[in-house]
Amino acid sequence: MTVTLRHPNAEEYAQWSAAQLEAYVDELVASGSMSREAAEEKGRRDAAELLPEGLASPGQLIFRMEADGQSVGWLWLALRNPRAEAGVGFVYDIAVDEALRGRGYGRAAMRLAEDEARRNGLHAIALNVFGHNAIARALYASLGYRETSVQMRKEL
Repeated sequence: MTVTLRHPNAEEYAQWSAAQLEAYVDELVASGSMSREAAEEKGRRDAAELLPEGLASPGQLIFRMEADGQSVGWLWLALRNPRAEAGVGFVYDIAVDEALRGRGYGRAAMRLAEDEARRNGLHAIALNVFGHNAIARALYASLGYRETSVQMRKEL
């Protein structure tokens, strides 16, 4: 299995953008951190802030993940983490197509993200992972990522 990254065309980006927003909203709601209405507003606001020029947004690298020529998912790497010092990138999204999960594509994509970060002069990568996503948390830990903060919430 050879996993590669390539830049999407405008049509692919539009499809990803809509699907990514929907998935992000679903994750925010599933995490219990906010209502669907609030999550939808946050998703739209975040997208407008981070990707004001779509694919041409400065410092934002969006890739299709492919394995042996077949599309297997998406990776979004920012070359600047707004909550960290210079030189730290941020993985905003890594999504392996649901039917293809558990085959090592996510692990391979994260290694490629690290290579891309190094090529761009970064010394670290950060990311957020929802607490309920045990599979992703285990993947990141196995790749050497460590928790730097934990958010908690209690409904009253």
